[in-house]
Amino acid sequence: MSDNSKVLVGLLAGLAAGAALGLLLAPEKGSDTRDKLSQSLKDLADSIRDKAADEINNLTSLKDKVLDSVKTKLRQSEEEFVDDVEHA
Repeated sequence: MSDNSKVLVGLLAGLAAGAALGLLLAPEKGSDTRDKLSQSLKDLADSIRDKAADEINNLTSLKDKVLDSVKTKLRQSEEEFVDDVEHA
């Protein structure tokens, strides 16, 4: 996980913790507080899920680029080998 991802996850966790504490200490009915806390946690889970999906897409893209590069290098090496064998 990159440093930016770690910072974002930490920030989201801090925001969720702050929101949860704020809700727990607010002078509202317990049921209202639990509903708000539940919604906050659902929002946090959605945010984490979205970030994870983005990171998976980034890793998939990187894998594809590396694979293409390796295939290109192999083709070039094969062509050079065939040329060397033909001229030997």
